[in-house]
Amino acid sequence: MSDIASKATELLRLHHTGETLVLPTVWDAWSARAVADAGFPALSIGSHPVADSRGQQDNEGMTLDDALDSVRRIAAAVDIPVTADVESGYDTPAVELVGRVLDAGAVGINVEDTVHSEGRLREVAEHADYIAALRTAADEAGVELVINARTDAFMGAVVEYADPLAEAVTRLRACEEAGARCVYPVRVPDARSLETLLAELHGPVNITAHPVDGAPSGSMDELRAAGVHRVTFGPLLQASLGERLTELVRGWR
Repeated sequence: MSDIASKATELLRLHHTGETLVLPTVWDAWSARAVADAGFPALSIGSHPVADSRGQQDNEGMTLDDALDSVRRIAAAVDIPVTADVESGYDTPAVELVGRVLDAGAVGINVEDTVHSEGRLREVAEHADYIAALRTAADEAGVELVINARTDAFMGAVVEYADPLAEAVTRLRACEEAGARCVYPVRVPDARSLETLLAELHGPVNITAHPVDGAPSGSMDELRAAGVHRVTFGPLLQASLGERLTELVRGWR
């Protein structure tokens, strides 16, 4: 546990250096080693690319056992801190989820407010309460688990809000107050919305960007200038490599 605790502390420190932290999103031991070899100080594991690599579906198409099987393999393949997407928690009590995530070797988690198995978004207080329970469980374990609280308020797939930006701010503020160490508004629609989020929220904000051109969020220089604290790639790195792989082999058909 001492190694896990030290990695968690390091991951948290990396969020507060004053520099934009890029955590490339990986899905297996091979991609994790490639990222580590490129010199990144930490990495993220995405549920979508993991599910694709396993021949399963994202949005809770995997079980927690499935997801943690991949997390364990990835964490064992590298010596840098690893944070893992656990969707909405796979209907798992906070104490159990934290214990199993730490046992698998991850020192951070993404937790979203869409419960796909039930086709709904958690209410603001309900999601914040789950984040608070995760924070308490991690603190009691003596580990600075970096909880990255995600909201899907902008997505409109389950619920369409009249003012998605205001809803996202409300949800993410509640998560910050509950103990999230970073917050994650998915699919921020434009630069003005991003500016508002960065102004209204108190801690680090995670933004998804495309590894090739930064779309739709912006280039690394633009995100850095805006004051974005953390960047991940979601499924976009894997998708980009898939396109390149198809291109490489097409001539051999």
